[in-house]
Amino acid sequence: MPKSAKRILLVDDEENARVALSRLLTREGYIVDTVANGFEALNHLREHDVNLIVTDINMPEMDGIEFLREVNKSFPGSNVVMITAYGGVETYIEAINLGAFEYINKPVRIEELKSIIDRVFSPQVSH
Repeated sequence: MPKSAKRILLVDDEENARVALSRLLTREGYIVDTVANGFEALNHLREHDVNLIVTDINMPEMDGIEFLREVNKSFPGSNVVMITAYGGVETYIEAINLGAFEYINKPVRIEELKSIIDRVFSPQVSH
């Protein structure tokens, strides 16, 4: 499947981060939808199919871990990559135990994110 057929939902309360990552991923050939929080993301997921969710962890109202729990309940089998500027070992372990595909730190290095996305969309990965 060509990259252009892959839709990524980007969830981040920081507008600058959201816009920058969206531009970079769009340049890579992906369709990128953006929302500012977990509640908006859940609503978006009810209306649109996405191939990958990239979400910040530290967000107001519903943090990324709580969002991941909701995704697991309502959209099981979704591929979720967690990003954070405030990561710790406990949060990493919790995210992975909840089924996050990967967990990366901010500032996001685009080459690292591209590598993770390639693994998510690789035919050998059944996640």
